[in-house]
Amino acid sequence: MLANIIQTEALTVEEYLSGELISEIKHELIDGQVYAMVEGSDNHDFISGNIYRKFGNHLENTACRPFTSDKKIKTANGNFRYPDCMVVCEQDNENPYYKTKPVIIVEVLSRSTRKTDKKDKLLEYINIPSLQEYVIIEQNCVDIEVFRRSDDWHSSHYFLGDEVAFESIDLIVSVENIYQRVDNEDMTEFLSQKQETP
Repeated sequence: MLANIIQTEALTVEEYLSGELISEIKHELIDGQVYAMVEGSDNHDFISGNIYRKFGNHLENTACRPFTSDKKIKTANGNFRYPDCMVVCEQDNENPYYKTKPVIIVEVLSRSTRKTDKKDKLLEYINIPSLQEYVIIEQNCVDIEVFRRSDDWHSSHYFLGDEVAFESIDLIVSVENIYQRVDNEDMTEFLSQKQETP
């Protein structure tokens, strides 16, 4: 979730990066304007943590490194975003405080970020040359949408009972595991049905 901070003129990248080093909250830089990041819900944290843990365990002893929402990404048009999770698999040392060459980016949706994540960020992210997959995960229902470069950025949806193939890092994870501990109506019904099944 973003909240605009009133500015009279656009910030330079240098001013933004310097400010982030001393700020108590995170901000994104979009077209020279700074937007404060608002704290996420429990469900948001569970999903982000589950994805990061699955990615991290799978990528141990490889050149690929997962990053949490504490790491910024510099998009192709020069904006700075904080994705919920991303993986970088090649040398990406332009700056120690942001990355430019992710192979996969994950965003967890909320009502306030839905339009941004599904439109603005989608357009920004798919123009990053290294990116192979963009993953959007709902938190208030169970729905995972994956956009893949290999499929000309058409999207595929995954639901409970499905497995998601993250092709860029050669990993398959069940939807159920991605939503572990998440409290929403879909998960409640799914877990209830599992308990009733002999």
